[in-house]
Amino acid sequence: MVAMTAAFGAWSLLLPLLPLAVLDHGGSAGLAGATTGIFMAATVVTQILTPWLLRRWGYRPVMAVSAAMLGVPALGHLLGMEPGLVLLFCALRGVGFGALTVAQSAMIAELVPLRYLGKATGTMGVFVGLSQMLFLPAGLWIQGQWSYDAAYITAACMGALGMVMCVRLPSIKPAPAQGRSKTAAVEDRATPAEDPAPPRRAATWKLVLVPALSVTTLSMSYGLIASFLPASVREIDPVTGAVLGGIMLSVVGGAAMVFRYFAGMVADRTGKPGLLSIPSQLVAFSGLALMAGTMAYHWHVGWLVVAAVLFGGAFGIIQNEALLSMFSRLPRENVSEASAVWNIFYDAGTGLGSVLLAGLVTAAGYATAYGAGALIILAGVVMTGLDFYLGAHRIAEHDNIKTRLQRMRKV
Repeated sequence: MVAMTAAFGAWSLLLPLLPLAVLDHGGSAGLAGATTGIFMAATVVTQILTPWLLRRWGYRPVMAVSAAMLGVPALGHLLGMEPGLVLLFCALRGVGFGALTVAQSAMIAELVPLRYLGKATGTMGVFVGLSQMLFLPAGLWIQGQWSYDAAYITAACMGALGMVMCVRLPSIKPAPAQGRSKTAAVEDRATPAEDPAPPRRAATWKLVLVPALSVTTLSMSYGLIASFLPASVREIDPVTGAVLGGIMLSVVGGAAMVFRYFAGMVADRTGKPGLLSIPSQLVAFSGLALMAGTMAYHWHVGWLVVAAVLFGGAFGIIQNEALLSMFSRLPRENVSEASAVWNIFYDAGTGLGSVLLAGLVTAAGYATAYGAGALIILAGVVMTGLDFYLGAHRIAEHDNIKTRLQRMRKV
């Protein structure tokens, strides 16, 4: 948890800072959004490869190297804000972020018993959320007190600290994909007549697509908020707007932290992850709609705080619900794939939101962009509702209670 806090702190420190740095150095809003977009593009490409890296090298070396890459390339921003340099070092940091996000979620699932997995993933969310709550505004504060360069150096030091802490992690590797134990293989050979047909398993994409998209619909709006909330608040309050925007980003992170743990507790008690998905999506929709209304009609900045709490809490719930849904729908040996899919869709949404919705900021203003984000979340509500209706009796893997009862009836 300390390693994750340090590494995610390095990411959070620069997330709202780099777009402002680009704007303050004369760059366009498109380039400012692209700093997050290229970071997330590199992240997604790395996440696709991370399950293979984990099986080849194990959790400890992959997480140590990725923590270092997440922070140390921030020193490259000391060279200037030219577009090529900015995007290059954002991409390098994205590689580290991609490997770390997949590895840390999968390692939790490897180590923790299933009956505690909800609280465990919720605790992981607490540390990640605490890191975001502390360091999202910290980067803006460091820049205001000293300079952008001081923030870059701080982020590099935090990434190095995360690398050192990763050395203390257990030395384990994920099980081979679709692996089966030797005992199970012997039993299959000893009793071929009992179950001659190979086990049927639904395609992975069918099981994880809707939970993945439920994360994406919210993370797109989060990409917009993370990139432009300080700048949009500065439009309402030119004097203290940037600092207030950073504080609101910490509010989003804090609400996500608390409610992600709450969602884990509910999932452990009920044994049914996903029950809170639709309510949380509706709350997120109301938060984005409130942001859009505040920007459109220049309401008091306090309404943005309310909107940040609503969106952040809902975002935390849907993060945990989607991840636990994937873990429950896929076999135990595929936890790294589940973590990879969850992170890919989360980060792809963040990148798409920061780039595509940034175009709406340029063309039609902040209110229109926030309104579009709210409509995207509403589309996610429809998808999740259909998934609950159509998948009420889904068979997620072989040898569960339902498939065994079916075989008994045949006998």
